[in-house]
Amino acid sequence: MAQTVSDFMLSRLGEWGVKRIYGYPGDGINGILGALGRATGEVEFIQTAHEELAAFAACGHAKWTGEPGVCLATSGPGAIHLLNGLYDAKLDHTPVVAIVGHQKRMSLGGSYQQEVDLISLFKDVASDYVHMCSDPVQMRHLIDRAMRIALARRTVTCIIIPGDVQELDAVPSPPRQHGAVFSGVGYPKPVHVPGGDDLTQAAEVLNSGERVAMLVGAGALNASAEVMKVADLLGAGVAKALLGRAALPDDLPFVTGAIGLLGTRPSYDLMMDCDTLLVVGSSFPYSEFLPPEGQARGVQIDIDGRMLSIRYPMEVNLVGDSAATLQALIPHLKSKKDRSWREGIEKNVREWWEVTEERAMSKADPVNPQRAVWELSSRLPENCIISADSGSVANWFARDLKLRPGMKASLSGGLATMCPGVPYALAAKFAYPDRVAIALVGDGAMQMLGINGLIDVAKYWEQWSDPRLAVLVLNNGDLNQVTWEQRVLAGDPKFPDSQDVPAFDYARYAEMLGLKGIRVETPEQVGPAWDKALSADRPCVLDVVTDPKVPPLPPHISYGQAKKYAEAVVKGDPEAVGIIWQSFKQAMQGVLPSRH
Repeated sequence: MAQTVSDFMLSRLGEWGVKRIYGYPGDGINGILGALGRATGEVEFIQTAHEELAAFAACGHAKWTGEPGVCLATSGPGAIHLLNGLYDAKLDHTPVVAIVGHQKRMSLGGSYQQEVDLISLFKDVASDYVHMCSDPVQMRHLIDRAMRIALARRTVTCIIIPGDVQELDAVPSPPRQHGAVFSGVGYPKPVHVPGGDDLTQAAEVLNSGERVAMLVGAGALNASAEVMKVADLLGAGVAKALLGRAALPDDLPFVTGAIGLLGTRPSYDLMMDCDTLLVVGSSFPYSEFLPPEGQARGVQIDIDGRMLSIRYPMEVNLVGDSAATLQALIPHLKSKKDRSWREGIEKNVREWWEVTEERAMSKADPVNPQRAVWELSSRLPENCIISADSGSVANWFARDLKLRPGMKASLSGGLATMCPGVPYALAAKFAYPDRVAIALVGDGAMQMLGINGLIDVAKYWEQWSDPRLAVLVLNNGDLNQVTWEQRVLAGDPKFPDSQDVPAFDYARYAEMLGLKGIRVETPEQVGPAWDKALSADRPCVLDVVTDPKVPPLPPHISYGQAKKYAEAVVKGDPEAVGIIWQSFKQAMQGVLPSRH
């Protein structure tokens, strides 16, 4: 049989190092599915239960490995289903290539069934590169450019392939004539370093500061040693954006933890009291958690010049790779002799961990959601990979886990969408089958898409050299983060019709799929449940019944927020008594932590 366009496409993807494609079948990609069947394992097809899961998994693969993730969907509705996961990748600057089927060329423009203007549909999410293959000769350079641009721009690209083109004979090499494009494979990642004058200017700002704060994000994940060295020289505290949770381990005494609404009090104090700010690889969006304009002199390092000085007016902007730029900067920095600023930060951090433990172990009805994550922290397996979903679970991911060196952790940052928790963990197991994956998910996200992701886990887990994948479900019957936002941001009481989540037994569902399920209904069961889940011979779901009245308190409560909160209670919130008592306990533990 002659090689088809689809056969050639898979072969070319293989030359780029692609090992697997996440997707869901449909007649708009029959030619590609046939080629996958003939590929004999060169490129593996991972069938997900929904195209959105495929896009999330591709994004997760890219986040965990740094390689482009690839997802596949049929024409029309299948292509549409990809969009949320692709926007997750785009907004987190993650390389993903989407391959989408289309109707046959002769039917395009004829209002044919499932005909959607796919180029227009993907023009925003894949704004750097979206093209349709209308001639077999194109396939070579379409794959090469989609892969290279995804890597170079850290973004989403898309190739649309009509059904008839998929089955045409391949043309591996274009004819040598005018108009032909001869492309090649490979992308050597460049290492950008700013010029000497810029480094000298940045060093002058940092050396002159007496109270230096650092903020690191996803761009610093491969610069841990350099960040630690700079922080030590400058006597700085280091706060972490959520996508940079794994950039530094949390047992370092000067690491203040997450920043923002989901962040810690030490990170807030660090920013409010500093006189100098160094931001490394982060586009953290919430300026109210950064120093007031004019308070601090600023230096920022980012690989993308478009992201410089958009959150805080920086005095020196350095375009470059984080690790290489910090390496070049270090010889210009002077070690600060006065360590009083650092000592104050470390004292604040020690006290905060006491507050965090006190809050996590506080009584609730029936289980405190913080405890479910706090009890995991000390049990985290070496080199584990942790994903978190959006919602109130992201608060506890941000505050209650002490990550150690070698661990990976991520969630949806820029889009902050629900549902990536389980597919990120699925992608982690395919990329690193010998490492433990853990997903932290709320019941809302589990019902929206997570339980479908468990079907995929059940299908594939026996292929993994280490079968352990643990999914924590915070089962509180409430879309909790939005409920609290209604109270604090809008001043409205909880609206049960929109916020209540139907009862569902996640542990029994896991057992039905052939996985392990553990139901946790008392605080004392939490620790032993984690021990069982992390030593199980198969993936496990921890269904923890938690209290929706435990407030995800921000590190600083403004007068406006307190006023809205009070208004919500006065208006007759159905959980008023419980939320007042839990809020009082959590707040007082922040003021008067127990001394251990």
